[in-house]
Amino acid sequence: MSRGGTREFDRGERVGSELLRALIPILRGVKDPRLGAITLQEVRANRDLSHAKVFFTCFPLDEHGAEQERLLNRVLVGYLRAQLAKTLRLRTVPQLHFVHDASVREGERLAALIDRAVASANTDTSTPDASPPNASPPNASPKAGPGNADSDNSH
Repeated sequence: MSRGGTREFDRGERVGSELLRALIPILRGVKDPRLGAITLQEVRANRDLSHAKVFFTCFPLDEHGAEQERLLNRVLVGYLRAQLAKTLRLRTVPQLHFVHDASVREGERLAALIDRAVASANTDTSTPDASPPNASPPNASPKAGPGNADSDNSH
């Protein structure tokens, strides 16, 4: 069995997943109102597991997350690492670096732009009645009318 780069990559992913699972309940227990409503998205540990980036989003989505990022990286990081050390079975707990993940907010913004463009295109191209008044749908049988032999049953 060879010792390739994939094994280290797998270990980093596993540690990142463990950190994420452990951090969620720890952060849920933090009762600091400045933290607000945040959701952890992903944890990426580096190759030697000495550092980990923790990506989070803020709700409501219009918040920029700068205050929460400062709070997590300066005030709470020591407490969070101590709690992780009690919870996880790692030789050393990685240094945590919290990063506000704006991708969800950016996705919401792009979705709104697309919705507006589609709505604008629909109002520009739609007409009250797109089909001619006497047009029959395709594959429809001809209607009985005054010129058809089937409709002249009054004799």
